[in-house]
Amino acid sequence: MTAPNTPPKATLWDTVKAVCWSFFGVRKKSAYQDDLAKLNPLHIIAVAFAAVIVFIVGLVLLVRYVVAP
Repeated sequence: MTAPNTPPKATLWDTVKAVCWSFFGVRKKSAYQDDLAKLNPLHIIAVAFAAVIVFIVGLVLLVRYVVAP
């Protein structure tokens, strides 16, 4: 059983949203406090690493498309 004061665990989608908002640097303080209580740091690192890889691949593909003859 969980304690009544324990916040619910965050879903993968909650983690993805938090990482996306952090990429933009826009976040309400109340949402940040909720994330601190719910999110697992290892999940954040894994999702952020995947997001960085997708971002870099997207930039490389964009540059290839722009400079293609």
